[in-house]
Amino acid sequence: MTDSIPNSLEGNTKSNAKSSTKDAFVGVFDSGIGGISVLKRLVTELPYERFIFYGDSAHAPYGSKTPQQVQALSGAITDTFVDEGAKAIVIACNTATAAAAQMLRERYPQLPIVGVEPALKPAALAHSQGRIIVMATARTLSLSKFLRLEAQWGATSQIIPIAGTGIVELIEAGKANSPQMHDLLEKLIGQYRGTVDAVVLGCTHYPFITSQIRAVLGNVDFYDGGTGAAQQLHRLLKTEDLLAQEPAIPFDTPLDQVEFRSSIVGSQEIELYKEFFLTPIEAC
Repeated sequence: MTDSIPNSLEGNTKSNAKSSTKDAFVGVFDSGIGGISVLKRLVTELPYERFIFYGDSAHAPYGSKTPQQVQALSGAITDTFVDEGAKAIVIACNTATAAAAQMLRERYPQLPIVGVEPALKPAALAHSQGRIIVMATARTLSLSKFLRLEAQWGATSQIIPIAGTGIVELIEAGKANSPQMHDLLEKLIGQYRGTVDAVVLGCTHYPFITSQIRAVLGNVDFYDGGTGAAQQLHRLLKTEDLLAQEPAIPFDTPLDQVEFRSSIVGSQEIELYKEFFLTPIEAC
């Protein structure tokens, strides 16, 4: 594994088509499995759209990389999507959104680009004067985008940032529901058991471990940015008259709307992505 920019998207036969038509696809990417939690919200919100999901699992987690590294990786993935004719891009990663969204919008000013950010606003509005844990990568918590959110909403609620070091690696290894995950969560958040009202899932991997978090903290409400990102993409596609129309032959299942790709070569990673796509996640 290296920090080099992905030269190709595994599982793809590259097309030179460059179109912004209603029947073009939406490109979605993340550092790995986590963005699939956002993808599930997108498919639910936009049942007629086609999506290509690219998981950069060979370079996960982005949260341990510098902003410049994240920008380079995000730029290479987006360039390929654009070359293939994507009509919109979803950055299904909090760290990549904070580090690279502005750069990508400047590079492609005519392209709808949607990111995700920690859903601190709805959590603070629902739990005024409450205690709210924000779980995210150390990189996300250190960037100015989150610090502005914390300053804005910390006036009405007590915000407790928690860097979820090690969580992404366990999820990527298929150990979301494992003794190792329970032990790690106990170490990270066990001291707050029974004393917090809500948890903001500030990394797109974390919606896959809500039951494990609740087992440590007790009954809490969860908030993630996936639903907001899906609604924003819907608004942008409608504004640009790019919403797909109902296909003549309907998709049999949501899985039929998605093509999965990975920076890890081989079918095993793609099968893991499909497994996570079919895994129910809690409505947040």
